[in-house]
Amino acid sequence: MQKYYLTTPIYYPSGNPHIGHCYTTVACDTIARFKRMQGYDVMFLTGTDEHGQKIEQKARENGITPKEYVDPIVANFKRLWEVMDVSYDRFIRTTDEYHVKSVQKIFKDLYDKGYIYKGKYTGKYCTPCESFWTASQLDENGCCPDCHRPVIDAHEEAYFLKVSAFADKVEKFLTETDYLNPQSRVNEMVNNFIKPGLEDLCVSRTSFTWGVPVEFDPKHVVYVWVDALSNYISALGYANDEYNDFEKYWPADLHMTAKEIVRFHSIIWPIILMMLDLPLPKHLYGHGWINFNGQKMAKSVGNVIDPFILAERYGSDSVRYQILRDMPYGSDSNFSNEIMVNRINSDLANSWGNLVSRTVAMADKYFGGTLPEEREAEALDNELIDIAKALRDTVAPHIEEAQLSKALEEIFKVVSRANKYIDETEPWVLGKSEDKKARLASVLYNLLETIRICSGLLFPFMPKTCPKVWEQIGADSSLTAYDTLSGFGKLPANVTVHKGEMLFPRIDVDKEIDELNVLLAPKKEIREDEDLDKANVITIDQFAEVKLRSGEITACEKIKKAKKLLKLTVDDGRGGRQIVSGIANWYSPEDLIGKKIVFVANLAPAKLCGELSEGMILACDAGEDDVRVLFLDKDVPNGSTIR
Repeated sequence: MQKYYLTTPIYYPSGNPHIGHCYTTVACDTIARFKRMQGYDVMFLTGTDEHGQKIEQKARENGITPKEYVDPIVANFKRLWEVMDVSYDRFIRTTDEYHVKSVQKIFKDLYDKGYIYKGKYTGKYCTPCESFWTASQLDENGCCPDCHRPVIDAHEEAYFLKVSAFADKVEKFLTETDYLNPQSRVNEMVNNFIKPGLEDLCVSRTSFTWGVPVEFDPKHVVYVWVDALSNYISALGYANDEYNDFEKYWPADLHMTAKEIVRFHSIIWPIILMMLDLPLPKHLYGHGWINFNGQKMAKSVGNVIDPFILAERYGSDSVRYQILRDMPYGSDSNFSNEIMVNRINSDLANSWGNLVSRTVAMADKYFGGTLPEEREAEALDNELIDIAKALRDTVAPHIEEAQLSKALEEIFKVVSRANKYIDETEPWVLGKSEDKKARLASVLYNLLETIRICSGLLFPFMPKTCPKVWEQIGADSSLTAYDTLSGFGKLPANVTVHKGEMLFPRIDVDKEIDELNVLLAPKKEIREDEDLDKANVITIDQFAEVKLRSGEITACEKIKKAKKLLKLTVDDGRGGRQIVSGIANWYSPEDLIGKKIVFVANLAPAKLCGELSEGMILACDAGEDDVRVLFLDKDVPNGSTIR
């Protein structure tokens, strides 16, 4: 039996999952289901990447351990995959003991081979992305090129991976094989990261402890990307005793990931494998983003969409269909409530659902549910029969190349042709004449067979709905197996249909959009003291550690390299200080000069987009996309302690 191993990236559990997380996992699930239909022995891996400075910081803010912080979030990811009918075979957490063991062994092997050496890191670091950057790699605002948030200066002892020595090899791998798709990603990696000079990668940290300890130097933890990338082989039992199917499934047939982490999967991961003398994966597909109102969907910008609400409201198959149908190969896609509702109405209710319900209803009305065996074919039937017979072999290459939107497009061309066939043959007219019953039986049989083939190919995309279709058209699992989907005439001649529930009820668009906008609107929670999560409660001693003081803004200007930041000069009653604050969207410099504010006086200094910031001013959320600075009375002395 042929083997097929595919993986999603392992997701970073810094918050609850959103619709943006769903695409990769649902896409991989669809491919996995299709491959199983083809008879492959499939291993489908997903999981969570749980280490790093950001997790450690969030856990500290909540007064709990990092593991306690991530556990409920990971559980929510698993719950989402259950709701979305994701049939993964293995779920890995980077906190799993066997994975930790593998990462330590991999790190030591690379060190022993001379590919890892100790040095000192000085450069830029993006905490949210857990990414190191050189100054030349920052965006036009001097911020992280991936998330476009401020980076910090990092100075610490670290171990480095000699990726520079493999620049030529990895460039050859990318340009002379079909590993990375689409081709635009290859050009981006080579021109933006390899040609300018591939620099050795920092692969350990000492400034935090939440990570896999370097076994031979415990003050270091393994840098998150070496840790995370190794999951693809540790999950198969490489360098651990938990599993023993590495030889069976490796190399991976397909890694799928969003474009912002293609760099790590297309450059760093192959280099690590080269260093370990392991076979390289066969394919990597870097898909686009799901955008909401023109912005990448992300919690940080407040535009995430709750997939639990959508799945409960429309069913998981409708959500799966929409995100797969509207994500063009290699490109970003747009999401809105209108797009989802209109897609459900046009494709699922009007086209697919209507085809099934009309066909079954006519078979029931004219023949009591069981077709007679007498037939009368006409030349008009041939076009529908031919495209239905060819559909499986048209769809399969698109699935192989992860062009899922294109696969659905081809299936729905046949669905559309079947609906047109109904209009052409006019079964309602044929049903009025007794001597046309044989012709009517042929028409309905052709429609039922077309539905059988389409539903069989739609099953990997919509695993809940298609079995309901099979029940209605009188098909069983043997009649929807992969090898039956290229033939026509598999249903019994005297097939019996069974009227069922409407698969996709049509939605009142205007009413639905209004209700969705309320349900999915960002929620600003204001909780009374008694409702506070106990994990967020701090002691009076902990509060006393935060030094709040008053100050007066004596000068203010925009930072040219950052659209959201203002540079404030503050008279703090102690010689003055500079504070950088991300409030440029709500205040202009002239609005602030002369105002008295509250600031955190003992916050560790940091550089934001190249400017020193020695504190943080206090502000509050004042509604959706609105922030207000806390101002003091003019007669409050500068430098006063806030109690």
